[in-house]
Amino acid sequence: MVLRQTLLAAARSDRLRAFVSGSRATRGVVDRFVAGEHAEEAVRTAGELAERGLLTSIDHLGEETEHPSQAEDVTKGYLHLLRLLGQAGLTSSAEVSVKPTAVGLALGDEGAQLAAENLSRICAAAAEAGTTVTVDMEGEQYVAPTLRLVASLRGDHPWLGCVLQSYLRRTDGDIAAMAAESGARVRLCKGAYAPDPSTGYAERRDVDAAYVRHLRRLMDSEAYPMVATHDPRLIDIATTLARRFGRTYDGFEYQMLYGARPDEQRRLADLGAQVRVYVPYGSDWYGYLVRRMAERPANATFAARTVLRRG
Repeated sequence: MVLRQTLLAAARSDRLRAFVSGSRATRGVVDRFVAGEHAEEAVRTAGELAERGLLTSIDHLGEETEHPSQAEDVTKGYLHLLRLLGQAGLTSSAEVSVKPTAVGLALGDEGAQLAAENLSRICAAAAEAGTTVTVDMEGEQYVAPTLRLVASLRGDHPWLGCVLQSYLRRTDGDIAAMAAESGARVRLCKGAYAPDPSTGYAERRDVDAAYVRHLRRLMDSEAYPMVATHDPRLIDIATTLARRFGRTYDGFEYQMLYGARPDEQRRLADLGAQVRVYVPYGSDWYGYLVRRMAERPANATFAARTVLRRG
């Protein structure tokens, strides 16, 4: 728990970000977990994963844009990415993931409207290309506005996916609401942000218990569960719950991060399961990688060994 809190604090440090981002010793870590800096590299990675029977969700790294022009650049980047996926014939296996603050949600009073307009453009391009979009969930302060944003767009794009985080106490209610929507695509993860003790679970056992509770609710519903975890025990529980509630492999999917447990990704896919790999790309990788280390100690261990070897 101490390591996790330390890493989450490091993710918010501009000074440490500048130091680590400028170090050549971190290149091996970045190369394992990030598919390059450009959309073309991410699409190439998605193609390689598709050849191995794996689905993908591609994320353009970056969040909390500080000006409408930045949000516009991010939106145009996603439109370009979707065109590339279409040209590569990958829209049946690859979708995109979008952080609401990257397309404007954090920009004051006008942010919600700007984010809705930009995300609507991305969804329209995805629909035209024949694929889908999942909206990432960020820090706790953005949960309610993100859910309102998703609800406002689902009328036109009922396939629009959304992430819910089990470390938040409010997720019981959010899961119940989404589980009531037929076909709602819900990516369930533990959460990668520091909890407020009054609104979130600080202990791992409590987060895990909530994850299982939420997972059971999703499996016993008309929603489409996207099980985002690398935890072997939770993967086994998800498999058991799917069988208990009569879900076949096309009725849900497992999701894992690019670079994390590739052997397990392959094992599940070989069983016939749908496995989607979250593939990030871009130059703004620092916060993403540090939060991944906070989520999973094995990632921090790998990073330390890589840096020491290169140091």
